[in-house]
Amino acid sequence: MSSGSLVPEGLLYTATHEWVKVDGNMATIGITDHAQSELTDVVFVDLPPVGKVIEGKDVLVVLESVKTVAEVYAPVGGKVVKINEDVKKSPELVNKDPYGKGWLVAIEMESAPANLMTPDKYKVSLSSK
Repeated sequence: MSSGSLVPEGLLYTATHEWVKVDGNMATIGITDHAQSELTDVVFVDLPPVGKVIEGKDVLVVLESVKTVAEVYAPVGGKVVKINEDVKKSPELVNKDPYGKGWLVAIEMESAPANLMTPDKYKVSLSSK
């Protein structure tokens, strides 16, 4: 595991380093601490429009950092019901607070999320890289 990567309990994770907080049929999505540290300084966030219907595994968000452009994949399918306007104005929030103020999108899920990892499984996946 990269030293110091935070992996909070109470969230689910993907192999492509997105996190999901499930609350009923709502899923709040962001990128993990590991992902933001790999990207380095995020300078631009391209969010989907509210109302857009997303399939699981579709490109949900595009992040541009000083180093690269990265696609964030939808860990669940459904309709985008909320976007984080703050990260559009202050993309550095993705780096400073990836699990808090740096969240990206909220989706009203069509079905329960599948193939997501528990925090422990995600930690193991990081340590095997």
